[in-house]
Amino acid sequence: MKAVRYYGKEDIRIEDIEEPKTLPGTVRIAPAFNGICGSDLHLYHDGPIPPAPTEDEAHPLSGETLPVVLGHEFSGVVEEVGDDVDGISVGDSVVVEPLMVDGTCPACQKGAYNLCEKMGFIGISGRGGGLSDHIVVESRWVHPVGDMPLDQAAMIEPLAVAVHGVNQTGAVEGQVAVVGGAGPIGLLVAAVLKAKGLTTIVSEVSEKRRAKAQTSGVADVVVDPTQEDLAAVVSEQTAGAMADVAFDAAGATPVVSQLLGVLGATGRLQVIAIHTVPVQIDLTGQLMMQDRVLGASVGYAHVHAEAIELVRSGQVDLAPFITSKILAQDIVRDGFERLTKSQDEVKILVSMN
Repeated sequence: MKAVRYYGKEDIRIEDIEEPKTLPGTVRIAPAFNGICGSDLHLYHDGPIPPAPTEDEAHPLSGETLPVVLGHEFSGVVEEVGDDVDGISVGDSVVVEPLMVDGTCPACQKGAYNLCEKMGFIGISGRGGGLSDHIVVESRWVHPVGDMPLDQAAMIEPLAVAVHGVNQTGAVEGQVAVVGGAGPIGLLVAAVLKAKGLTTIVSEVSEKRRAKAQTSGVADVVVDPTQEDLAAVVSEQTAGAMADVAFDAAGATPVVSQLLGVLGATGRLQVIAIHTVPVQIDLTGQLMMQDRVLGASVGYAHVHAEAIELVRSGQVDLAPFITSKILAQDIVRDGFERLTKSQDEVKILVSMN
């Protein structure tokens, strides 16, 4: 079968590899669409970073070294169901929660398997990937999506990131939220907040991304923080009470300070973006004196069913965020390179055929 394999920095190849075999407790899937994620961009431009294995060091759970099959944001159709699998049938449209965990570490034991000490990702750490003709996955990670279009289903994985982050904050209907950054995760966070009945203010420097936040309907107010005073806008929108919750989906140091500055008393800043450099915070002035909370979230655990229901019920519309569909053979030129150079794209979906 054909598969897109990652060999290392700027080295991606489409090759013929052996087809996986369906075993008891597993499901064989024909991937339909696969989204390109920021993690994929980091791998392509910077080389292997944990939890990706290297040429010499295998991932502790998959046992694989490079090369590995790429693709962890994917949808597909069930081709075969192994013994001891219930609730999944041949022909079902599904998405995959692309995790590999040991199940024994303290985090896994308390249910926070997204924090597993040996965490790995299907499509990054081994065990196949969505950029292939076929993949076999443990049934526990396979989620039926009913009649949801398969292109939208490929975005359930990043939507789950947003759902997990929002749920951690305890955000509720009637509150005001500020989202810093309108990339894929920022837009999806705003979509989840709107679905929960919050007023959303999105801050973004890119004109095209601000436009997407507005036209998609996930933002009540859109702000260019380079031209407008974000705190003044939030004050005006809240009659001086300021925001109940803010989300850092940008991963830029100045955004953290901006978001702390828009929170009201007892407000919470939730960091969802990955920061590559340390960030300094005035704990007394920016947090303690206003009883504020600084939180963070990574990945997801136990939220795929909720993410799927948000889409199937019509509360979240993923269609506006799919900006391109390409073939696997064009993944470097029309995928990685385009995402690196252009702010026009939100989510590029890749298909094997």
